[in-house]
Amino acid sequence: MVEGGGRRVRRERALLWCVLVAAWEAAWGQLRYSVPEEMPKGSFVGDVAKDLGLELPALRHREVHVFDTGRTQYFFLDLQDGHLSIKERVDREDICAAVAKCALNFEILVKNPIKLYRGEVEILDINDNSPSFPVRNSVLEISEYTAPGTRFPLEKAQDPDIGVNSLQNYKCSESSYFSLDVKNGDDGVTYPELILVNSLDREQQAAHNLILTATDGGSPVKSGSTTIQIIVLDGNDNAPQFTQPVYKVTVREDVAVGSRVLQVTATDRDEGPNAKVKYSFIKIPEKVDKTFKLDPESGEIEITEKLNFEEQEFYELDVQARDTGGLSSHSKVLIKVSDVNNHVPEIVIMSVFSPVPEDTPLGTVIAIFNVHDRDSGANGEVRCSIAERLPFRLERSFDNYYSMVTAEELDREEVAEYNVTVRAADGGSPALWSSAVLALRVLDVNDNAPVFAEARYSARLPENNAAGALVLTVRAADADWGQNARVRYRLSEGRVRGAPLSSYVSVQAETGALYALRSFDYEEVREVGLWVRAEDGGAPALSSNVSVRLVIVDENDNAPQVLYPPPAPAPGAGWAGVELAPRSAEPGALVAKVVAVDADAGQNAWLSYELAKATEPGLFRVGLHSGEVRTARFALARDAARQSLVVVVKDHGRPALSATATLTVVLAESVAELLSELGSAAAAAAAAAPGEPAGSLTRWLVVAVAAVSCLFLAFLLLLLALRLRRWRRSQLLAAGSGALRGVPASHFVGIDGVRAFLHSYSHEVSLTADSRKSQLRLSAGSCCDTLPARPPAEATGDTVPAVTSYYDFISIPRISSQMLVEFGNIVPQKANITEVPGCLDRAFNKRI
Repeated sequence: MVEGGGRRVRRERALLWCVLVAAWEAAWGQLRYSVPEEMPKGSFVGDVAKDLGLELPALRHREVHVFDTGRTQYFFLDLQDGHLSIKERVDREDICAAVAKCALNFEILVKNPIKLYRGEVEILDINDNSPSFPVRNSVLEISEYTAPGTRFPLEKAQDPDIGVNSLQNYKCSESSYFSLDVKNGDDGVTYPELILVNSLDREQQAAHNLILTATDGGSPVKSGSTTIQIIVLDGNDNAPQFTQPVYKVTVREDVAVGSRVLQVTATDRDEGPNAKVKYSFIKIPEKVDKTFKLDPESGEIEITEKLNFEEQEFYELDVQARDTGGLSSHSKVLIKVSDVNNHVPEIVIMSVFSPVPEDTPLGTVIAIFNVHDRDSGANGEVRCSIAERLPFRLERSFDNYYSMVTAEELDREEVAEYNVTVRAADGGSPALWSSAVLALRVLDVNDNAPVFAEARYSARLPENNAAGALVLTVRAADADWGQNARVRYRLSEGRVRGAPLSSYVSVQAETGALYALRSFDYEEVREVGLWVRAEDGGAPALSSNVSVRLVIVDENDNAPQVLYPPPAPAPGAGWAGVELAPRSAEPGALVAKVVAVDADAGQNAWLSYELAKATEPGLFRVGLHSGEVRTARFALARDAARQSLVVVVKDHGRPALSATATLTVVLAESVAELLSELGSAAAAAAAAAPGEPAGSLTRWLVVAVAAVSCLFLAFLLLLLALRLRRWRRSQLLAAGSGALRGVPASHFVGIDGVRAFLHSYSHEVSLTADSRKSQLRLSAGSCCDTLPARPPAEATGDTVPAVTSYYDFISIPRISSQMLVEFGNIVPQKANITEVPGCLDRAFNKRI
């Protein structure tokens, strides 16, 4: 408690001194502080903010930092209060050792503006170390003949503290024979010396024990002690004496080098150095001197070389014991070597036949070796063996010669290399053995054909591939080795679409990579089957085949092709297609059908139709999947007579491809209107390009007009003939049937002519502007189907078929008088034959 209170007082005084010094130094521009060592972390060193005249808020704003010049940072600056504090424990002895003044330098960097301040902290020593001696116990030997007054220097103590806290004095325990003298050297270090005061007598007291104590000047005082044992030495008046005149020992010949054989011992009745004895060999051969070693201090004899019973069975050694005074004595050591089984059998490989072909016949000699043992009798008998489950066996030839032969067939693919361990053991007890390893490599024979990694190969190759594209790689492995395992690939003969297979694909001979030599077209070739052969490099070569199936994958590389309407031969040469649609057509009426095909397959060939452009967008619609062009509403008077439609045909490929078809639909009720519209269109085309010939369109229009005129003339002539025939038949009917009297003859005028007219015009006429042929198709109905029907006549005595239209009338194979009456009731009385063409025109469905 007293020591702790004194330390606190000293620290408080030191802190007060630091503050005063710092205040004085601040005036000179450099900070100086002092702190005792061993202060705890966080202890106050100095008020930097106050000493530098900085406000506390400015410390953080100006980014004040402390930098130590040493490797370890012992101080830190607290920006909250501006105090410099201890960061790490400071030990003056570790930092400055024996230096009188121990100081740590630091720098303070202040920014905004930048300014550097230097500082120094002096570390004050405290008495935290006690004096200590290098050893706690020491021995000093003094002869009993030493004269009094002789000085003996002693080991000095060490104290790492400095000043008054360092070593100051020595003390020694009381003794009637010795006293202590303390001297100060030129370097200021204190040295203790022991002085012999009275003569020593070993016979009275053989040893003296003293305690040497070193003290420092600290407060409180600290000290350290050591024990000094003084041995009194006697005079040399006795020679050493061996305990035995002859030493005998038996050792095994297999004793390890460095083993102890025996120990000789000699004693001396003197004391001290005179009783110390050293041993040595005398008069022994050089070989024996190399085999054994004698320790001069302990007298132990060790073996330095291997003993061999066969070479030497007995050793005789002369040993001498000598003290430090020169007195000596001698003794003999007899060493007998006993025979043991200490030689292992030796295996000498004479010949090894490696590598061994895997088709080597059974009983073939693979290796010959010899074994021998330098021991005799049972210790020299050797037995050899090899491990079981090997395709070899040992055969003894004569004496100690053995041969190893094949006992089973070899297969390199199962085991390519054998490490055969030959074990040789003698008949000793315990038996000694040795081993040797025979490395045998099995030589490959071409007995395995290549085997493909897969039973069959298949690959999908997109069409339009680049020439030389990699299709797939076939792999074949050969269990053989070397050249026999080198596999080469080639294609088997074959043809594709009459052409050699080699013109379509090729295989890389070394890697088995299959390449396409040309670009495939799915529309031409959809699948290619071929065989690849793998052949090894053996002699003779072995081979195997594998089938390869190449499936050509369709790509969307064909745009839809429009079959109808056909494309225009040249720009400005005419329309792609002209269709006729009556203005009175109901919504949903079929006007035309766009027909297109796609050469691709699957989804790439699925077609859809869209109306991309139209003169009147709401007048027509196109079936999404059928391509049928139908009316979407009734034609209005404001609708142009000639409608232009652009139909886009798309497939479902990615990306989708498309084609367009252009239709010209003419809204007309009669042939005359159609021809008029076509003529005006041709005139407009001619006016647009007066310097160009009318072209094929004009020519065909003229031909069409001429043909229609001829037909009309023929129609008139036919009507005239029919009128004449009607008149003749009316005469016959008037004479043969009274029932027809009173019926106006005009009701029957042109019946035969109408029938002939209907038969002539009951066709669909397709005319195109650029076609040299007109396409005619029989129609299922007639325009007369639209005439109003009359209720059936009342039943009479005759059976008369129901006649409700012109079509029913002309379809009756034979006309009776009653039928004529029925037909007359249907036809309006004022109707004449000139009204028939108008009826026909309204029923026309023409494609021009």
